[in-house]
Amino acid sequence: MPTYSDDLIKSILRSTKTIAMVGASGNEMRPSYFAMKYLSDKGFLIHPINPGMAGKQILGRTVYGSLKDVPAPVDMVDIFRASDAAPAIVDESLAEKDRLGVKTIWMQLGIVNEEAAAKARAAGLNVIMDRCPKIEYGRLSGEIGWMGVNRRVIDNRKPLLFGKGGSLKRGM
Repeated sequence: MPTYSDDLIKSILRSTKTIAMVGASGNEMRPSYFAMKYLSDKGFLIHPINPGMAGKQILGRTVYGSLKDVPAPVDMVDIFRASDAAPAIVDESLAEKDRLGVKTIWMQLGIVNEEAAAKARAAGLNVIMDRCPKIEYGRLSGEIGWMGVNRRVIDNRKPLLFGKGGSLKRGM
């Protein structure tokens, strides 16, 4: 797993105001939906990118089919796609870099692509791989402890609740 200093991650998160989330999902059970909601609640402006949902909305934000459709500025491109999709997303980010003002390519948990990272770094962009900005924000702000996430399990499932008669069910 690539390693990054906390100072680098803090610097990126502090300077980022707008994020293009490539692979955003309208399904509230998907990690990209949960991350988008959390980051939006923290004040980040998120532009969801999902060709299959272009023109629709996720969390009140218009979904775009590609980066070329997104209005400027975009500080970070957050990749929620498989590792093999990263080079094409970086290529598109670099093609739109001047118009959008992209400064960072961020590849989500489990996404590592050295070819894409090298292209982005060569163009002067920050690169983070195999990390989640939602988790890093929570960890570095100290919020992750008081949210009860320190149980060593991170998931996006609704919590178990007790129903009538004491049976367990997914709720909320």
